[in-house]
Amino acid sequence: MTGTHRKVLEVLSGKTLAPPPIWLMRQAGRYLPEYRETRASAGSFLELCYTPDLAVEVTLQPIRRYGFDAAILFSDILVIPDALRRNVRFEEGHGPRMDPIDEDGIAQLRAEGVIGHLAPVFETVSRLRRELPEETTLLGFCGAPWTVATYMIAGRGTPDQAPARLFAYRHPKAFDRLLAFLADVSADYLVAQIDAGADAVQIFDSWAGVLGEEEFARYAVEPVRRMIASVRARRPSARIIAFAKGAGLFLKDYRRLTGADAIGLDWSVPLSFAAELQKDGPIQGNLDPMRVVAGGAAMESAIDRILDVLGQGPLIFNLGHGITPDADPENVAALVARVRGRR
Repeated sequence: MTGTHRKVLEVLSGKTLAPPPIWLMRQAGRYLPEYRETRASAGSFLELCYTPDLAVEVTLQPIRRYGFDAAILFSDILVIPDALRRNVRFEEGHGPRMDPIDEDGIAQLRAEGVIGHLAPVFETVSRLRRELPEETTLLGFCGAPWTVATYMIAGRGTPDQAPARLFAYRHPKAFDRLLAFLADVSADYLVAQIDAGADAVQIFDSWAGVLGEEEFARYAVEPVRRMIASVRARRPSARIIAFAKGAGLFLKDYRRLTGADAIGLDWSVPLSFAAELQKDGPIQGNLDPMRVVAGGAAMESAIDRILDVLGQGPLIFNLGHGITPDADPENVAALVARVRGRR
């Protein structure tokens, strides 16, 4: 690996680049007509994730179109519960569904067979590293234990993750066991992605924002710390981005407490606070995805503000969450051009 030529890796090592490297969360997705065409041929969503030919293709589509500085593996955070035989399925118009887990189910969880079940994902990673341009960073990823657990408890997504929060209050020992188990199997999953060719990995804690102070420390910080420590014990040079959406002021100590190299910021993080966080290391973010949908001055002015405030430090330009299906591909092209036009 010639990491010195991969701009995202340079920033993850603490360098400041002008213009900063750019990639977008969910950059391979429904806003692209070529993705929709491939998706239609795949059958189920999980078949798309587990078929290397198709997963490689959709990962490469935004790289061909925009030349992003990083490609992120096309997969889903719920492949872990799928590998745990929780009957995961994606229902059109309703999103993910799975069999809800209870105390007995948590006690019966076993890690045997999980990595073998995910072998197609590692094949996809290996093929991507061979097929991507040499200068393009390849990112692997997984869901954070708290976020994955919220789906496992409820059996689906919910607006405020009340089922998982209630379960954690009523059955704290079982919930702690679930989070520790998910941290351990997810760390194994990330190590396998790194071994297959991922240059760096991102941990998505998409539901961190529903947690209070005590809960954030117990459910969001501690499991991610455990994961990162496990990965680094085996792969000391691993580069890790942690994205805790909606964490707000809790981000102040999140990098230090988890051991992440970089922290992702959602669009609600004030740029003044982002600048303070950047003093401690690289940050990633944080354009509102709705500004990409709007395009024009609404998008351009926000890009300029982010670069004005954060461009003098280690920054990976990204959105504050995933790009939405209603984004115009031409607006994404304009976004990339504007970021890369800065010096």
